[in-house]
Amino acid sequence: MKTITWLSPQDEAEWFPPLEQALEEPSGLLAAGGDLSPARLIAAYRRGIFPWYSPGQPVLWWSPDPRAVLFPEEFHCTRSLAKTLRNGGFIFSRDRDFAAVIDGCAAPRAGSPGTWITSDMRAAYLELHRLGHAHSVEVWRTDRLAGGLYGVRLGAVFFGESMFSRERDASKAALAHLVALCRRNGLAVIDCQLPSRHLQSLGSRSIPRSRFQALLREHVHASAPALVDP
Repeated sequence: MKTITWLSPQDEAEWFPPLEQALEEPSGLLAAGGDLSPARLIAAYRRGIFPWYSPGQPVLWWSPDPRAVLFPEEFHCTRSLAKTLRNGGFIFSRDRDFAAVIDGCAAPRAGSPGTWITSDMRAAYLELHRLGHAHSVEVWRTDRLAGGLYGVRLGAVFFGESMFSRERDASKAALAHLVALCRRNGLAVIDCQLPSRHLQSLGSRSIPRSRFQALLREHVHASAPALVDP
């Protein structure tokens, strides 16, 4: 019978149990505990593991099977999104206001008043951003933030974390800009973590965890020059 592994802050940041030990229910739960230090987070992402937990819980580490991904060349721009991109009046930026984006993602949403982006998670990703590993895409309406997304870039992989929208199609527009950014810089895959109808409508699909691991082995250690905007 599988059981989750408990991590200690004193454990080596690089160490995680084999992904095959992840539980089937809840699907993908691999470990608990540890900390959100940059070294541990980077080690986790390189193995296909991400943190996700609620306030009052220990840090929970996940590696679901199957894994939702979006290959940039498979992005599906719907007619309505294409119209928004042409006529929506949005202005795009990258890393202009990472803190505002993560706060937008953490804000309560209709039908979901809580958030998994705890104060510790916020601080951890702000530090990753300061170190150059975490990035944001902002969508502006003049000087007002209409939507955006953030995630972690390692090598030729972008690990998406969260997105938000204050105007119709703003989060989809942010994803379209991220796809253009990935194409411009040769990034091979966008990790979407878990499947959703919203992302599937834009071209994401689920692949076996073993294939996702193979993609990471191929791309996550690729050279990572500074991002060039599309």
